[in-house]
Amino acid sequence: MTGKLIHSQVIFSTKFLIHIVSLFLLCDLYYQAVNDRLGADPVEVVLHFTGIGAFNLLLLSLTISPLAQYFKLPLLLKFRRLIGLYSFVYVLCHLLSFLAFEVQFDWHLFINEVIERPYITIGMLAILIMFSLAITSIPLIKREMGRNWQKLHNSVYLASLLVGLHFYWSVKSEIIEPSMYIGISLTLLYCRKKKIIRWFK
Repeated sequence: MTGKLIHSQVIFSTKFLIHIVSLFLLCDLYYQAVNDRLGADPVEVVLHFTGIGAFNLLLLSLTISPLAQYFKLPLLLKFRRLIGLYSFVYVLCHLLSFLAFEVQFDWHLFINEVIERPYITIGMLAILIMFSLAITSIPLIKREMGRNWQKLHNSVYLASLLVGLHFYWSVKSEIIEPSMYIGISLTLLYCRKKKIIRWFK
């Protein structure tokens, strides 16, 4: 009984920490932006922070399964869904910041940007995938979908590649960082090569 209690406390404490850190970083970012503490180009800082934050959390969620399997720590799987959902929260903030600061909620201009700029097109495709994953993470919807749920959630692998391409194409000169992220994404996908092959069959 004590073991189960400790197990539950570890899960609760870790999830609580994930909530606190993830939300604090976002709140602190926008607090600094409102108080003009982000330098000469605060919009760029906000977009980069939310975008790279979403990518980091997405890759972290993809890292959990290999780590849990390799180190025989199934407890890690308890945090995968929460981290994945926070990845979507960050990507949603990224999109809303772009809408607010770059196009001032001019939907005609936004649609033109999506059509005319390939890196934004790729980014929007990734956001749509992540939106579908977030919505179907609701337990009731997951149960209703049955086996189709796993098939849909395998599209997270495609989302990680699209986010990597979006990051790579969005930078103007510095490509080392996005190249490293793409390399990490490909490595994580390679760890799941058998599963991905079955997905395409």
